[in-house]
Amino acid sequence: MARILIIEDEQDLAGLVDYNLRAAGFETDTANTGAGGLARARAQPPDLVLLDLMLPDVAGGEVLRMLKNDPELKKAAVVIVSAKGQEADRIQGLELGADDYVVKPFSVRELLLRVKAVLRRADAEEGPAAVLGAGDISLDTSRHQVRVKGEEVVLTALEFRLLRTLLERMDRVQTREVLLSDVWGIQAEIHTRTVDTHIKRLREKLGPAGDIIETVRGVGYKLSPP
Repeated sequence: MARILIIEDEQDLAGLVDYNLRAAGFETDTANTGAGGLARARAQPPDLVLLDLMLPDVAGGEVLRMLKNDPELKKAAVVIVSAKGQEADRIQGLELGADDYVVKPFSVRELLLRVKAVLRRADAEEGPAAVLGAGDISLDTSRHQVRVKGEEVVLTALEFRLLRTLLERMDRVQTREVLLSDVWGIQAEIHTRTVDTHIKRLREKLGPAGDIIETVRGVGYKLSPP
């Protein structure tokens, strides 16, 4: 079963989550500071990290950045668990590379469902290695790497999944609702402009090559080969 690291400074909450994850069959570890969480992650890389944003030493956003920049840890899924529940906060967390965002207070049952959904999605993405491409864009699923004209382009986890989904469904229109379901998974309650924001950022990062992502007015998006 997957190994989950809980980085949470509220000890009662951390204990409750730890107990329920273990009862569900997961292997767990806990830390009550950002530095402690990073140390535990490096000592024994987790499959998933439950990360509080408001930690007493290092901000959760900085912990997330360090996790995603560490070659040994960047494949670990990250679920932010925070009392900061505004849409802007959730979008920012997802754009930093988090796989999901759970707002406090939450039901333990919901948290377990979200954790399982994120892990299932990660398993699906670990399928057979493949290199997908269109025009000047090349996406390597095994290396989690995107290149444009041979130059690497750094994408967040969500941007990578979004581009991969469009490449896998070349020339097929994807509605915003489908993209929210298939790329964001259980984050489908986020307002549909989130898809538009991510498409815009993805196009910007891809440069002129991003023009192959077409807007289908009133419906959604598709990636058309040049």
